[in-house]
Formats: sequence, structure tokens, C-alpha cells
Amino acid sequence: MAAVRDNKAERRFELDTEGGTAFANYRQTPSAVIITHTETPRALRGRGIASELVRGALELIRADGHKVIAGCGFVVDYLDKHPEFADLAG
Repeated sequence: MAAVRDNKAERRFELDTEGGTAFANYRQTPSAVIITHTETPRALRGRGIASELVRGALELIRADGHKVIAGCGFVVDYLDKHPEFADLAG
């Protein structure tokens, strides 16, 4: 599977899959990225693609030196289950 990329023009993180593109919309503040919505192609749900997308997005956010604010339930749940990203909580 492809790597997660930051599509700055569309303000979303994207992950290409065999059945389409999963994405996470965001808003940028000076110090944090607010992930507002995640979406996986319907036919591919339940395969861990959204988790892979969010993990990649969080790694990109960390690399840029920003914090993250979970504005969607999936990201809230992901952060609760993955304490290795606790340092990103904004």
C-alpha cells in the first residue's frame, strides 16, 4: 500500500488503496493540526485502512513539529488506543 501524503491544496491527508483513496480532512492552526473527518471507501471498511491513514497522518504531523487536535471520533479513539502518540495531544 502507498504511503500517506499531505495534500495541502485540499487540506487532507490521503492514502491510496486498491479501491480508492482514504482521506482525513484537517484544519491548520499555527501550532496544531485539527483532524476534522476521516473517510475510507465503503467497500474497504473494516480492513484497518483508516488506522493506517491516521497513523501516517500523525507521523507527518510529528515530523512537522505540530500538535494534533482530534476533531473526529475515529481519531479520538485511535489516540486513546495508541499512547505512543500522546506527545502530539494539543
